[in-house]
Amino acid sequence: MTVTQANERIQAIWFVVSQIPKGKVSSYGQVARMAGLPGLSRYVGYALKQLPEETEIPWFRVLNSQGRISFPTGSPAYLRQQSQLILDGVEVQQGKVNLKHFGWAP
Repeated sequence: MTVTQANERIQAIWFVVSQIPKGKVSSYGQVARMAGLPGLSRYVGYALKQLPEETEIPWFRVLNSQGRISFPTGSPAYLRQQSQLILDGVEVQQGKVNLKHFGWAP
């Protein structure tokens, strides 16, 4: 894959994540499919790690396929994502979100 192709993939992922509305969440796999990259859910995580620190893109709205925060429980990143979700109006119980209730279905 060329640098240009990698940048295009990352931009596609960032675009999809930027569309997730407040109070809703999506999974890495769903973001990958919507970005035209089926089967590349791990690449979504890679792309989100490339976001600038001060980004407006709501990276915290992306969870694993079970609706769980993927960071280690209690880590600073975990606590940051959990608090961002709660501020967003998403209920988080023991690091998990009810995807049936809060899942984004565009």
